[in-house]
Amino acid sequence: MTNEPSGIILPHGGYQKLKSFQMSEIVYDATVVFCGRFINKYSRTIDQMVQAARSGRQNIAEGSMASGISKETEIKLNGVARASLEELLLDYQDFLRQNGLGLWDKNDARALDIRRLGSAPDRSYKTYMTYFAGPPEAFANAAVCLIHQTNYLLDRQLRQLEIAFVREGGLRERMFKARLAERQK
Repeated sequence: MTNEPSGIILPHGGYQKLKSFQMSEIVYDATVVFCGRFINKYSRTIDQMVQAARSGRQNIAEGSMASGISKETEIKLNGVARASLEELLLDYQDFLRQNGLGLWDKNDARALDIRRLGSAPDRSYKTYMTYFAGPPEAFANAAVCLIHQTNYLLDRQLRQLEIAFVREGGLRERMFKARLAERQK
């Protein structure tokens, strides 16, 4: 019996290097701070928003770790991350609307600045402090922009995962091929 890998379990992990994960972490950190500053501490909205932000981040990580065994699971978990961030986006938009605050157009100079900051190599929560330290309208709009960016990245990631699944197949297919190869030896 050999200890050589059979190709059944694919390389996996490395989610910390994914731009989608990095951006979701900024969204999560921002949401925790936003809720602490601007949402009534007795409101269930805090739990809902923080959990949606956390779910976005955690599901990207979990999907990445599961990808070695199942691309299907990775696709599903990234889809859950995407859905959680969409829920969070609606919460921020609701906050702006319910408080009579404006939602920036995607071509607003501030939104364009946030998009520009998103391409910085070492971006973090601190990268966006100009907006996060400001009034609730600026903070919420910055979060909206960041969620849109993260969702865009997740949409691209999901398309790439679909291509990888079609190309590499699933776990059962890889197991069957490995078993056939072993029998033919």
